Formats: sequence, C-alpha cells, structure tokens
Amino acid sequence: MPKASEIKKHAAIEYNNRVMIVRDIERSVPQGRAGGSLYRMRMYDVVNGAKVDETFKADEMLNLADLVRRPVMFSYIDGEEYVFMDEEDYTPYHLNKSSIEEQVLFVNEDTKGLLAVIVEGRPVSIDLPSSVELVIEETSPSIKGASASARTKPATLTTGLVVQVPEHISTGDKIRINTDEKKFMGRAE
Repeated sequence: MPKASEIKKHAAIEYNNRVMIVRDIERSVPQGRAGGSLYRMRMYDVVNGAKVDETFKADEMLNLADLVRRPVMFSYIDGEEYVFMDEEDYTPYHLNKSSIEEQVLFVNEDTKGLLAVIVEGRPVSIDLPSSVELVIEETSPSIKGASASARTKPATLTTGLVVQVPEHISTGDKIRINTDEKKFMGRAE
C-alpha cells in the first residue's frame, strides 16, 4: 500500500469501493500547518468516467487497484456491444457502447495502439493512443489558395466525430487527430 505522496499519474487506485485512474496531481504545502504536504488528485472512475477531485495528506495510505491494460484491436460491432480482440492471446472483450461512447468516436478497423482496461478480469474501458488517423467523410469543398489561411471549417469523419480542419482539407483526406483535445493535427502520410 503506497502513501499518497508515492502515487503517480495514470495509477489505478481503489477509492470508495470504485476503481479510479489518477489523471492529475497537484502538490501543495499550506503555510502555518505543521509540516505535511497535501496532494490534490483528479481521478476518473474507470467504469462510468465520473470525475472525482480529492485531497490526501502525504502519508495517507491508498490501495492500488487490480487493473491490467492489454493491447487490443477493434474487431466488430454486435448490436450495442463493441468487440475488441486481444492482440496477444486473441481473447474477445465485449464492451457496451454506452460505457465507451467517447472513445468510439476515435476507433475504426485501422486504429493502432488501443488498450483494453481490465479490472478483476472484466473489461471496463478502452485507452486511446495520443493520436489516431481517420478519413474525412464530409466537409465543404476546399478553397483554392486557402492553404496559408488560418480559417477552419467543420469536417465529419467516418466515425461520426466532427472536428475543425483548415480550409484546404477536403473530403476523403486522411488526417491525424489528437484524442485528448479532439483537434486536427495534420494530414496523415
């Protein structure tokens, strides 16, 4: 059992009978207190994505959760379930669409670097890579000479995600998207 001061970003801990992923940690040393630092952690529930902000004393003991991340690839959709295949032992992981609604917008058959988050032998979520490559399904026509322009237009990707792209990008182009910020990064090679 590590102390709060030993917890790092992306660690999985048990908190209030839920498994939480620590996304951000802020350390503060209040003036006038006898010693101890405080650690404010922003955590997300791996099952439903609920955000929790909690402050711990430096020497407070926390339980690490039994969490495993396995490399997977998207396989197929079965009704309301998305099926991902383990890249090493080919175990299928079934995840309900509602539990991975945000991540599904970045996933297609070609998406590389996906990780299944497994808690106590049960898949609960998908971790995305920092960027993905997707094809533009629909956007307004490109404007000649607009490549130097900073103006953008909305583009709908094959997964249904809508992002802002520069005016010189057109339908059918393959682009890179930042999965954290949902922003256009550039054309894909």
